Amino acid sequence: MIQSPNDFSLDPRLAGDTIPLGDFPLSRVLMMDECRYPWVILVPRRDRLIELTDLSEAETETLWGELRQTSAAIASLGTKLNVGALGNVVAQLHIHVIARTPGDPAWPGPVWGHSPRQPWPDAQARDARAAELRARLGLAAATK
Repeated sequence: MIQSPNDFSLDPRLAGDTIPLGDFPLSRVLMMDECRYPWVILVPRRDRLIELTDLSEAETETLWGELRQTSAAIASLGTKLNVGALGNVVAQLHIHVIARTPGDPAWPGPVWGHSPRQPWPDAQARDARAAELRARLGLAAATK
């Protein structure tokens, strides 16, 4: 039986650290509330997913397409994309897509564990970045 996206619940830690951008067919699309990096997170809207292998073949194909779309949308915001599904802190399956540039605070190392998150200092700048990402991703405005 296929689960309805309406049955989906987002881990509270992800909800607290992100701004919702909208939904793709499978994934909730989030922007990390981190002002130093263009950072999008895809969360498949299915409960109890922990590993990529928990997805069906059809869901895996859909997620792969969403990852490609997200990567293409933000690639020009950096010189290298970092894509990862770690899950060590938040077990719920989620995939990070981060545009990186030489000279960013964590370069050339990973952003994870480098330093504490730096939320956007003001709502106007945060909302402008969210609107830019929504436009790049072809998403309508989301509500939290």
